[in-house]
Amino acid sequence: MTSKVIYKGNLRTEATHIRSNTVIESDAPVDNNGNGERFSPTDLVATAMASCMLTLMGIAAEKHGIEMGAIECEIEKIMASDPRRISEVKVEMNFPEGVTYNDKEKKILEVAALTCPVIKSLHPDLKKTVNFNWS
Repeated sequence: MTSKVIYKGNLRTEATHIRSNTVIESDAPVDNNGNGERFSPTDLVATAMASCMLTLMGIAAEKHGIEMGAIECEIEKIMASDPRRISEVKVEMNFPEGVTYNDKEKKILEVAALTCPVIKSLHPDLKKTVNFNWS
């Protein structure tokens, strides 16, 4: 078992990761009758995409001896209706100043990011816009 999710009332859930006992709460967003005081389930999907990209980049960086530095991602989730769904996830990947990457390293990191399992699991109709902002 990966996790256990409990409905807490007031459109809030509590998810517990079985192996680590880490807890994530989620709320329905304000535009869907919720309080918006926590990540919404769709926020978590968009955030998981960026987290997965960074993880795969970290694996590739270790394998190829590339210094990653503290890369920061800004994520924007865009919703559509009929049916209500995520229509686009935008990721701005900002590389740290002071760390330089040659063209080969950039390509290795970009390919790793764009082949993460979350991206590959999301529906092809969901637009995935990723910008690599090299310092």
